[in-house]
Amino acid sequence: MSSDDEMTLSEVGKLRRSPSVDSIPLSQMDSDPTTTSADSDMPKVSKRKAKNSEGKRKRAKKATAVIKDEDNEDEDVPLAQREGSPKKSTTKKSTSKVKVEKESVSKKTNSKKVTPKKEEKESSVDAEAAAVAAAEEEEEEKYRWWEQEDVDGEQKWESLHHNGVIFPPEYEPLPSHVKLYYDGKVVNLPPQAEEVAGFFGAMLETDHAKNPTFQNNFFEDFLQVIKECGGCNVEIKDFNKCDFSKMYTYFESEREKKKALSRDEKKAIKAEKDKLEEPYKTCLLNGRKEQVGNFRIEPPGLFRGRGAHPKTGKLKRRVYPEDVTLNLSKDANIPEPPAGHKWGEVRHDNAVAWLAMWKENIADSFKYVRFAANSSIKGLSDFKKFETARQLKDHIEEIRKDYNKMLKDELMQNRQMATATYLIDIFALRAGGEKGDEEADTVGCCSLRYEHITLKPPNKVIFDFLGKDSIRFYQEVEVEKQVFKNLRIFKKPPKQPGDDLFDRITPPMLNKQFQNYMKGLTAKVFRTYNASKTMQDQIDLIPNEGTVAEKVVKFNAANRTVAILCNHQRTVSKGHGSVVQRISDKLKEMVWQKLRLKKMIIELDPKLKKKDPKYFEEINDLTKEDEEHIHKAVIERQKEAAHKRFQRENEKLKVEDQELLPESVLKERLEKIDELAQEYAEELKSNKPIVKKTDTVEKLKAQIEKIETRIVNTTFQLKDKEDNSEVSLGTSKMNYIDPRLTVMFSKKFDVPIEKLFTKTLREKFNWAIESADDNWRF
Repeated sequence: MSSDDEMTLSEVGKLRRSPSVDSIPLSQMDSDPTTTSADSDMPKVSKRKAKNSEGKRKRAKKATAVIKDEDNEDEDVPLAQREGSPKKSTTKKSTSKVKVEKESVSKKTNSKKVTPKKEEKESSVDAEAAAVAAAEEEEEEKYRWWEQEDVDGEQKWESLHHNGVIFPPEYEPLPSHVKLYYDGKVVNLPPQAEEVAGFFGAMLETDHAKNPTFQNNFFEDFLQVIKECGGCNVEIKDFNKCDFSKMYTYFESEREKKKALSRDEKKAIKAEKDKLEEPYKTCLLNGRKEQVGNFRIEPPGLFRGRGAHPKTGKLKRRVYPEDVTLNLSKDANIPEPPAGHKWGEVRHDNAVAWLAMWKENIADSFKYVRFAANSSIKGLSDFKKFETARQLKDHIEEIRKDYNKMLKDELMQNRQMATATYLIDIFALRAGGEKGDEEADTVGCCSLRYEHITLKPPNKVIFDFLGKDSIRFYQEVEVEKQVFKNLRIFKKPPKQPGDDLFDRITPPMLNKQFQNYMKGLTAKVFRTYNASKTMQDQIDLIPNEGTVAEKVVKFNAANRTVAILCNHQRTVSKGHGSVVQRISDKLKEMVWQKLRLKKMIIELDPKLKKKDPKYFEEINDLTKEDEEHIHKAVIERQKEAAHKRFQRENEKLKVEDQELLPESVLKERLEKIDELAQEYAEELKSNKPIVKKTDTVEKLKAQIEKIETRIVNTTFQLKDKEDNSEVSLGTSKMNYIDPRLTVMFSKKFDVPIEKLFTKTLREKFNWAIESADDNWRF
């Protein structure tokens, strides 16, 4: 799909409200034409049972595959492939077979009399028993919760055991020569105040520290901490007289020391850190080992916030065990708090899915230690979220019919309700809510103000406001004429800038109205539904052709359409330009390699140039200046790689207490690179590449084919980088697009899932990878 084929938000909106789309029965619009009617009509519980049986059948087959019956050589052959056997076996038969054979193994291993003739057979049985145990262990580790019949319920767990949380290390005072200066005088700060000053000193050259709001908030809290500690030797009143430069220099030198550590030293530090954290990384949930998410208590520091946050720069205070509430089973061992401390509270609440919580001081809200993204608890939460969004397709036609009718209602509140629902449904606006004076001025649909929309007759609306995370939402869209008329009414005098546009409704009122259509329906569900439905529609437009790289680019273009719909923007990263330049240079180098190989072919067989002039028409595309620049880049990179390799080898030898490589080894390697540079210089001068004796036309053509494939893939990679520089694909892919759509695309289009999901997302959405096939539809 080319960039010309991408949809703007306005076009997506048109698609959402298009009569041609809305008039199609939902059963036809959302069902898979390749699915049989019998399957599509299957009740949801029955489908889950079928999946459950199929999952058990597969696992039983895997278990029985390792138990080989000596009297039947056919035992390891899958049942479906055996001659004269049925294609499928029932779950009961498979599981009973495992049970019988396990009992058989148990009886053999428990036999007291072992004759010499049976020794060989006995050792085989031991191996089989070990294999059975391994299969059972694997089965336990891969808990397939999505195949269970009851995946819902208020109770989150039956038993929960964990080791608590990790607290940040205690503050270590700075060396005596590192001080804060005030108006040229040395300031002797108490440790607590010195720590806070250090937070600012470490950030001295960042954009945050140059922000006046950040400075004012920091200075106010810094003075408060000094007061709490009983003051210091200098009275500090003016932020501008504070000199943090000595602190900044010290922290920078410490950072450089860390960077200069050898790879083995860094590995040793990481290994020690991992060993300390290992007991906290997992917990026992209903007897199964599950990953824990953020098991570390947040360290103290200066709050940064997103966008123009009014509290940026304020002090995030240190959290102590007395501030922390633990949640675990009644029969679980309560973890020991750090010496000299005690836990704030210990609960046994199995209706919540958190392990610990504490209150932070910035927003006066609670922070939680929860299960990891790849845990069954979090997976179940995601599953239910996307299933709720899928259910909306059964009600969306009725909802749209009702709010279109209500757009002309005589009651102003109903008109506002209908107009807000339209904007939430068609343009994926968030519902919005009340904001306090100490929060960033971000708004959603219900909290839009007079100044946030501009009306352009006959039916265009310009939205311009700060959305979630202070990301600007700026779109010019076309709306239904009645919606335009309503918005004009909502802006009529005496309303003026600063006044609410939707002054008769609130998000809770909207959500309460939505509950009349469907249990669990909220404004947020509309975003998930429309994001996933849009992705499904975009995937349906993609032809199943081209290379994997081409398919990935088309998938990302579809993902980008959803990201634009949901306003998932990002600022262009500082390193974007250098990344694009690096890829462009890489492309030029590959083109040079390809042309050089073609010149070699001509050197081997000059007649080929006349036989196939089109194949060789590009050999002079690069100028001598381009080639010289490429030669220089190749040689510099090879020299840099030689230095790094030499350093790594010596680091390894040092750890192993072996003699280090002498500098002469590096010198010899660099001399070979210099010889290559000389060859390139001669080639540039003569315009004739140096051909080796082992080179043949066939070998060179095979190399050219490989390089051309790499050129195509890298070209798509470059296009992807440029197209997605200001759009965040990850947010919609992680939170709004049903992951089973990505899995379906992977399987249907033969694209490795690794190309679409990062390792983290593959772990998070393992349930989707295991449950969706190439025919799955949202």
